[in-house]
Amino acid sequence: MQWEVVIGLEIHTQLATQSKIFSGSATTFGAEPNTQASLVDLGMPGVLPVLNQEAVRMAVMFGLAIDAEIGQHSVFARKNYFYPDLPKGYQISQMELPIVGKGYLDIPLEDGTIKRVGVTRAHLEEDAGKSLHEEFNGATGIDLNRAGTPLLEIVSEPDMRSAKEAVAYVKTIHALVRYLGICDGNMAEGSLRCDCNVSVRPKGQVEYGTRCEIKNVNSFRFIEKAINTEVRRQIELIEDGGKVIQQTRLYDPNKDETRAMRSKEEANDYRYFPDPDLLPVVIEDSFLNDVRATLPELPPQKRERFQAQFGLSVYDASVLASSREQADYFEKVVSIAGDAKLAANWVMVELGSLLNKQGLEIDEAPVSAEQLGGMLLRIKDNTISGKIAKTVFEAMASGEGSSDEIIEKRGLKQVTDSGAISAVLDEMLAANAEQVEQYRAADEAKRGKMFGFFVGQAMKASKGKANPQQVNELLKSKLEG
Repeated sequence: MQWEVVIGLEIHTQLATQSKIFSGSATTFGAEPNTQASLVDLGMPGVLPVLNQEAVRMAVMFGLAIDAEIGQHSVFARKNYFYPDLPKGYQISQMELPIVGKGYLDIPLEDGTIKRVGVTRAHLEEDAGKSLHEEFNGATGIDLNRAGTPLLEIVSEPDMRSAKEAVAYVKTIHALVRYLGICDGNMAEGSLRCDCNVSVRPKGQVEYGTRCEIKNVNSFRFIEKAINTEVRRQIELIEDGGKVIQQTRLYDPNKDETRAMRSKEEANDYRYFPDPDLLPVVIEDSFLNDVRATLPELPPQKRERFQAQFGLSVYDASVLASSREQADYFEKVVSIAGDAKLAANWVMVELGSLLNKQGLEIDEAPVSAEQLGGMLLRIKDNTISGKIAKTVFEAMASGEGSSDEIIEKRGLKQVTDSGAISAVLDEMLAANAEQVEQYRAADEAKRGKMFGFFVGQAMKASKGKANPQQVNELLKSKLEG
């Protein structure tokens, strides 16, 4: 039997307001446990919540960016459940009337196509505390520093059909919230976490299968692995005559397995009701217009502009527009070098490889956009070849100065004098007389393969400094003359 995968995601985005959503107290990641717990978040007698206006503004920014319906009348509700990291016994969230309604995101896929994924809603809520298991030898510690941190929970439609599509969607959300400046997107610190709702159904079946939710997955790699693992589990279970039970599960990356955490609750299990301490939120048109005026150029528009303005492919434009910092870096390089495709290759390949090896973000790059742009000018004016440029790039990354300084200091300037190159070729051909005879006696197909040998020998003889185009032209003339 052939199976179809159905995936919907809930992304918990921690809003970068620097203060909690209902208490106004400050919050800093990494503080000693329970040193930032607020009396409001602890539910102490006599304290009342007050809504953080900045969190509302950030939620509206996100809604406008995904072309969503904005709930100009939204209500906060109490979501009741009992868990050690929730001292009040309820979480302040939104149910029937969220601040952001239906919208959509267009996500770029690996094959260059664009897929539209619906967003069901995005609602504001407070975060719970954090359970700590590692240091307590069979017991669990509770850190309430995070309790009350403002979250925007973004709920997708079940429109994704593979783990790769799900990862592309999360990456698109990740890029968007960083572009907007509403979240730093740091998944390792829990600023952005993902719940994956996964089900399978026989191909052609209209009804959805029974879904399971994988909670709190915190990296792109683990999202893909967790979904694929859960898909295999469900298919094997059904094909063995079993039945999928709706439940919440956790993904264990060490064992590459999902395991049951609890049966999946429905909305009525939480006994939602409007929070009596918080008034409804009314958003006026003037507020919406003010927020709309602050929106930056967003990833989809930037991607389309990069394609139209620079002639880049969908893939290249998507990669370069994936973060605001990378897009800015690329455009600075282009403004100096004047060659978008050359700049795109160096930013994505050489710079990307360097950053990956050193575990750096692009705003920490050891080679500035000005340095890289200057080096690309030296490739374009034939001062250095593309091969020598890699040596120059490594030297710049090591702090040896600008490309011009490195080329001068190391004597890397490319040889473009035809007479000098011709002399090198004559010497090289004389040293490989046997191969020259074989080349001249060979048919056209064999000559094509043998020609690369002579090019390699010529570049070796010139220590990589000879202009490759001139080498090819002069070599062909000498071998066939």
